[in-house]
Amino acid sequence: MEARPGGRSARVRDAVRQATLVELAENGYGGLTMEGVASRSGVHKTTVYRRWGSPEGLIADALELAGSEPWPIPDTGSLRDDLRGIVELVRSGFADPVAGPIASAFVSAAVQGSGPAQALHAFFASRHEQAAPVVERAIARGEVPPGTDAAELIRLAVSPVYYRLFITHEPVTERDAERAADAALAAARAGVLRE
Repeated sequence: MEARPGGRSARVRDAVRQATLVELAENGYGGLTMEGVASRSGVHKTTVYRRWGSPEGLIADALELAGSEPWPIPDTGSLRDDLRGIVELVRSGFADPVAGPIASAFVSAAVQGSGPAQALHAFFASRHEQAAPVVERAIARGEVPPGTDAAELIRLAVSPVYYRLFITHEPVTERDAERAADAALAAARAGVLRE
């Protein structure tokens, strides 16, 4: 008899993670409950409480899953277009009717507790690492100075999206996304973002 990959524990964790994402999509952070996740996942409520402890624990674990997903980083041959593509990925992700509420719930949860905050930090570190080749290619092409900090450039490019969504509660248009990318590119070209 062949061993099942991951076993029961992995199946339980996957079921709970997927149920957490669906609950977040449907109910947002404020509506995420241990009971709802247990019911949707088919995992006994006491198991969910014992392994995840709280909605914040569920979110931290789901963020770990999200961080392991590959990010479709553009490779257009132009840093300007690559940055615009990255910022548009973020903008359209929040605008998506299914993914948007989940992403917003992750950010909301990070403000509420240290577990989700640490998980969100790790998520962004993974995204910055995945996006680093965009900047490395641009340095090799001479588009930005050597030593340009890749993580800082990506952070600067996407920050206006988060500011508008979570601080000023303004819509973010495609033009807003392009302007954010272009401003970050101008800063990088000026040498402001060197390590």
